[in-house]
Amino acid sequence: MRLKLFFLVIVVFSCKTAIPLSKSYPKTSPLREMRGVWIASIENIDWPSKRTLTSEAQKLEFENIIKRHNEIGINTAFVQVRAASDAFYANQTEPWSEWLTGTQGKAPEPFYDPMEFMINTCHNHNIKFHAWLNLNRGVHKSAKSISENHITKTKPEWFFSYGGYTLYNFGIPEVRKYITEIVSSIVKNYDIDGLHFDDYFYPYTIENEALPDLETFKKYPNGIGNIEDWRRNNIDLLIKDIAKTIKEIKPHVVFGVSPFGVWKNSDQDALGSPSQAGQTSFYNLYADTRKWSKENWVDYMAPQIYFSSKHPKVPYGPLKDWWLSVTDKRHLIIGIGAYKVNKDADLTWQNPSELPNQIKNTRKDDKAKGFIFFSSKSIESNPLGIRDSLKTIFKNVALQPEMSWIKANTIPKPEFLGPELISATKLKLSWQAPSATAVLIYVFPEGATVDYTNASFIYKKLPKSFGNTLVLDHKGSNTYGLLSLDRLDNLSEAAELVKIK
Repeated sequence: MRLKLFFLVIVVFSCKTAIPLSKSYPKTSPLREMRGVWIASIENIDWPSKRTLTSEAQKLEFENIIKRHNEIGINTAFVQVRAASDAFYANQTEPWSEWLTGTQGKAPEPFYDPMEFMINTCHNHNIKFHAWLNLNRGVHKSAKSISENHITKTKPEWFFSYGGYTLYNFGIPEVRKYITEIVSSIVKNYDIDGLHFDDYFYPYTIENEALPDLETFKKYPNGIGNIEDWRRNNIDLLIKDIAKTIKEIKPHVVFGVSPFGVWKNSDQDALGSPSQAGQTSFYNLYADTRKWSKENWVDYMAPQIYFSSKHPKVPYGPLKDWWLSVTDKRHLIIGIGAYKVNKDADLTWQNPSELPNQIKNTRKDDKAKGFIFFSSKSIESNPLGIRDSLKTIFKNVALQPEMSWIKANTIPKPEFLGPELISATKLKLSWQAPSATAVLIYVFPEGATVDYTNASFIYKKLPKSFGNTLVLDHKGSNTYGLLSLDRLDNLSEAAELVKIK
């Protein structure tokens, strides 16, 4: 047997060493950008697709969903784990969800903890897991079963009926405490990256139907003379308490809210957005979302700007710009209505460029830190090729937006260990990265300037579970870089560069 000999020339550079520039490598996308997707469990919108799936089928279905999103660059999953005072997780005081097993209170068979499984699956695919909780529902109007230990049966005095739903009465102090305790339990027991609420606070207004909470207002006025101001204060108290609780338990767990896109119309308040929405967060849902953003009660605000660029009353661009104008010390993530593509009465959504253009136009302002798309099924079905478009737009790896107000520990500097050319075209890289939750492998072609802020040079983001060895294609003369990440995607110092000829 004739042995082939491969010659490996390794040059180690200081991490500050620059390679002379001879080619242009423009930054085609941000290094940091949240790219999120909602995964809705209510009424089996996204997952599980049926109430009758076995545990193994549920696991396989979720894993395939995450794999497909990972393929197009999604880096954050907002998974609904509490749909209607129920649970998609084992460490809970509320009953198992009927949308998981078909009957409320019935555990998965064979038993497993869905949230624990989903967290691990997401982390193994470089996707952050945000536990999405519905805030206001006791019973959904489409519910088929209610278990005997459900909160609406054990504490019926905490609820009122409105629009066919059984909803929490947020004016009752014990209600706010109960919801905060649900949050506390999840944060303590699960390795989540974030906790998230949608737009349901007080319910959207139904014509000729009044909220039946006057007696509660009289009993617990909190020194407030106007019932509408009182309702807003109830939600303020809840948001502040939840934020405080999360940070006291695990400061690294981020807290975000996705309110309805319009706070107030400008004809209602000069501070409002140039819109003509029929309902608003402030006046109908009693959620003073602009205040929460200004007061830094949340780590990020993700308004649902589910309107087209040509909407006659609430066009996407002006509303997005309004949110950018009121965003200061915390992050703004833009909610985009992928579910409307090729399905909405607004014909603008029949243009395959509408959704991509919303992303491209929003990226022009550095205050916009990313996107959340509703919902998973809408992207996976690929109407008008939007999944393909996202795969192109999100081609490069993106890290989470940096949250400088959350204290981070120093991340040890990683180190390459003996690169090995194992064939004429295959290179094995090994490394050690103490305390890292993931590493970034960079490949800088011959003639490129080393630039760790240029995402086009990132070859892979590899989670801790991947291990510390990677085999990759090697052609010509390249320089390889290595950075460690913590769970918030904060960066370490760079390892010494390795150039291989």
